[in-house]
Amino acid sequence: MARIPDNPLILIDGSSYLYRAFHAYPESMSNGEIPTNAIYGVVNMLRSMMRQFASDRIAVIFDAKGKTFRDDMYPEYKANRPPMPDDLRCQIEPLHNVIRAMGLPLISIPGVEADDVIGTLAHQASQANMPVLISTGDKDMAQLVDENVILINTMTNVVMDVDGVVEKFGIPPELIIDYLALMGDKVDNIPGVPGVGDKTATALLQGIGGLKDLYERLDDIAPLGFRGSKTMAKKLLEHKEGALLSYDLATIKLDVELDYAPDELTKQKPDTDELQKLYGQLTFKTWLNEILEGGSGEVVADGSAAKSASGTSKAAPSSEMDTSAVTIDRSQYETILSKEDFLAWLDKLKATSVFAFDTETDSLDYMVANLIGLSFATEEGVAAYVPVAHDYMGAPEQLDRNWVLEQLKPILEDANQAKVGQNLKYDASVLARYDIELKGIKFDTMLASYVYNSVAGKHDMDSLALRFLQHSCISFEQIAGKGKNQLTFNQIEMDQASPYAAEDADVTLRLHQRINSELEKDEALNRIYREIEVPLVPVLSRIERTGVLVDDMMLGAQSQELAQRLDELEQKAYEVAGQEFNLSSPKQLQAILFEKMALPVVKKTPSGAPSTNEEVLQELALDYPLPKLILEYRGLAKLKSTYTDKLPRMINPETGRVHTSYHQAVTATGRLSSTDPNLQNIPIRNEEGRRIRQAFIAPHGWKILAVDYSQIELRIMAHLSGDAALVDAFKHGKDIHAATAAEILGLEIEQVSTEQRRQAKAVNFGLIYGMSAFGLAKQLGIPRGEAQAYMDKYFERYPGVMQYMEDTRSQASENGYVETIFGRRLHLPEIKSRNGMRRKAAERAAINAPMQGTAADIIKKAMLLVDEWIEAEGQGRVRLLMQVHDELVFEVESSALSEIESKVQKLMESAAQLDVPLVADSGHGENWDQAH
Repeated sequence: MARIPDNPLILIDGSSYLYRAFHAYPESMSNGEIPTNAIYGVVNMLRSMMRQFASDRIAVIFDAKGKTFRDDMYPEYKANRPPMPDDLRCQIEPLHNVIRAMGLPLISIPGVEADDVIGTLAHQASQANMPVLISTGDKDMAQLVDENVILINTMTNVVMDVDGVVEKFGIPPELIIDYLALMGDKVDNIPGVPGVGDKTATALLQGIGGLKDLYERLDDIAPLGFRGSKTMAKKLLEHKEGALLSYDLATIKLDVELDYAPDELTKQKPDTDELQKLYGQLTFKTWLNEILEGGSGEVVADGSAAKSASGTSKAAPSSEMDTSAVTIDRSQYETILSKEDFLAWLDKLKATSVFAFDTETDSLDYMVANLIGLSFATEEGVAAYVPVAHDYMGAPEQLDRNWVLEQLKPILEDANQAKVGQNLKYDASVLARYDIELKGIKFDTMLASYVYNSVAGKHDMDSLALRFLQHSCISFEQIAGKGKNQLTFNQIEMDQASPYAAEDADVTLRLHQRINSELEKDEALNRIYREIEVPLVPVLSRIERTGVLVDDMMLGAQSQELAQRLDELEQKAYEVAGQEFNLSSPKQLQAILFEKMALPVVKKTPSGAPSTNEEVLQELALDYPLPKLILEYRGLAKLKSTYTDKLPRMINPETGRVHTSYHQAVTATGRLSSTDPNLQNIPIRNEEGRRIRQAFIAPHGWKILAVDYSQIELRIMAHLSGDAALVDAFKHGKDIHAATAAEILGLEIEQVSTEQRRQAKAVNFGLIYGMSAFGLAKQLGIPRGEAQAYMDKYFERYPGVMQYMEDTRSQASENGYVETIFGRRLHLPEIKSRNGMRRKAAERAAINAPMQGTAADIIKKAMLLVDEWIEAEGQGRVRLLMQVHDELVFEVESSALSEIESKVQKLMESAAQLDVPLVADSGHGENWDQAH
């Protein structure tokens, strides 16, 4: 890695930062008036740069409004780029104000791009022998690198000097413009030479030289021998004009007229009064508190250029939590290669009240992953890596894996020895392959962050480290590469593997100490974390490892039938359209529907083209046959690719079963999600989906048992609202939809027709999801006025529901969150948004979230109760296979079915005490469909 010079002129590509921050930080960040994600992200990255590099010479450069000289040169320049989103545009002015108040020179010059200003300043500084550090993610700026100018990409922490440019591109900086001219740039709409990509451009430039040399030596190209070299000279001649134009477009100007010299760009003292006002307006409470507590607003460098700049965090830190930056010295980590050192560390683990623990493996699939090493941390900065299976050429001798696990087994299986990890479910599943049952799972940083604020951003360790510690971890791609040539962990050399692994444990321990201390301040949140989420970890691990039997022959037959049906639908679509086309191509479908058939345009994409998304097709399908065919085709094609084709390939050869992965920290409401395969999305309302469920089978002598909560969200609504009529209907076991229809229409419940019940059902469930009269009218196919009248009658008969909705909206707006019955907090960042549509969406979410979240809490509590009973009394007779929405699916020994069915129902019904009965319905059969 290139050495960072002392006190360089730091030129920051503000425009690059701006778009990176806008997309990297959550869209939901807002102060109630405008989005603030880009402002927060850019300021966070600037603060990180100043913390990382000590220099008084710095400037932030942005593109100015309006066209540049390149637009005059080539009107199509950047024509493909969509306009700046409104949610970004409104953040520009306040961002500029913050940067100026931070005391940083801000430059934006009309008629040229930020690149040109940076290029001119860098060139002038280099001429004066002044070191320059350009912070950007733009590859075009590699052309500016020279003996005094280096680049840093704060996203990857890659520093690039002259040698670095050669290493990355295969050519020196002086050929970068030629490289860009040959390849062109789709993003900026620079034409280049068609058919010339990265490899071809590099081969040409390495073999002959720059653009001028290439056109002087066209006859020398064919002998270079790269793919397409024989026809390349002709191609270059045909597109010479475009190549020369591209060269001019890609060239960064070095002679922009400026009113100041590089040495005049110095950092000033921050304007604390202005910063206090701006941070207050933008609700950046952590930074505001720094100033209110007497801080100057100045960011002081920590002197460590080894620390990586921030820039990929997905959310702002909490205003209440300590998120001050940590300094981590990876050189202090240990690599354990001797028994003596290992046993000393083992004693250290036994002596501590809680230690952080992580496994390194050669696969993300817990069913096949081999253990490559283990890392531990006992206190901040005290961490070690124990490699056991690195097998690259020249790998050092390592401790025997079986011996290491034999020594660790007692402490790993000690329920009284507290462990903390990041996603410990994975580690528990890996260790289970080595006959170790991980116990003492007391803390999990992923789950702690999720419970603290589920929508604050991603909950992976790298994101949490950036968010809570302001520390950038070594990424896996940094040490393993990416794409098809990415190394597995056993192939990674020890000098890279050890700091990476030990850092994981160290950072996990630090995160635990910060987040856990905050959770302990809130009794309800702490209870959710300690009594629901963390205890669920071993339960989910067992479910995943148990897996479910799938009939691959049945799925194979269904795949063939679906293929035939898809072919039939394709032919019908061709007939209706009057021509053949690709049914999966939005572009071709656009042309058929809106150009050839002149169907009405319902909605447009951001680029202005007619949309062909599902919502649009559903609306058009009411009146036109082709959209209806397309919808059916898409649905069946998705079922085929996602399930009937894929599930047989996912059967584990050792177990003969399919093993999903459940995720606790993904949804906003606390619901579990699943992937590989996703068991939550198998349709139940159509025949094809039910047939897929028929392929989920029980082994010989066993049955599939499914136990499902009945109308749980409506019951939770009754409990939360306390509405007398709704509570009464549930307490007396009435058909809630028929009872609702009877209340609204003034009928006896026996007089309610099937159609009237259907309408009442639509209202009952629609209100849970905040459906409007327009939405209800659309769903029932009735006039909007009629739907509004129906809803008005509903609220007359159920005034408690109306009051609950009004109170919830008010509380959500005041607090910024709502809560479940058990105290899970569901944050609503856009509840005060100035954007009406977003605010209304947040209000609908506020009404629904307590019901969804409470239902999630209840099914999780039920899983804990059922698992505890199975472990104590049911082993060998029943296995918990799946959790899907409000349903638990089991494999039960046939002879014990009646007893276990009754027991599971009772356990699930006892998971919570509501003001209305909690009812669990059950069914059983040879397969999942029969059981449902």
